[in-house]
Amino acid sequence: MTTYDPNPYDPNNVFAKILRGEIPNKTIYEDDLTLAFHDINPQAPVHALVIPKGAYVSMEDFSARASDAEIAALFRSVGKVAEMLGVTQDGWRILSNVGSNGGQEVPHLHIHVFGGKKLGPMLVKG
Repeated sequence: MTTYDPNPYDPNNVFAKILRGEIPNKTIYEDDLTLAFHDINPQAPVHALVIPKGAYVSMEDFSARASDAEIAALFRSVGKVAEMLGVTQDGWRILSNVGSNGGQEVPHLHIHVFGGKKLGPMLVKG
């Protein structure tokens, strides 16, 4: 696994500003290592974001540099958020975009939690 990331962490990205309290959010869940909040432009009836509090650009960066405690906390938080939002009965999806081809818009690792309706195909065919 390479630890090179062509997009270095930007401490002024929107999620870093949310973590510093410079931008408000609608918090769903928070612990010492993670923050979960409602997406401001939801793509499904339920659309939340779960982020680590550490400065990680992507899943690749996170899996290479994060502590075992940070990794466990992030994935436990994703499960807690899905349960808190009531999507665990009918099904839900998680997604983490990485890099420009993956559609990543904010250079801070974030996991989308989608639910509340049938979500359709994973990728647009074309």
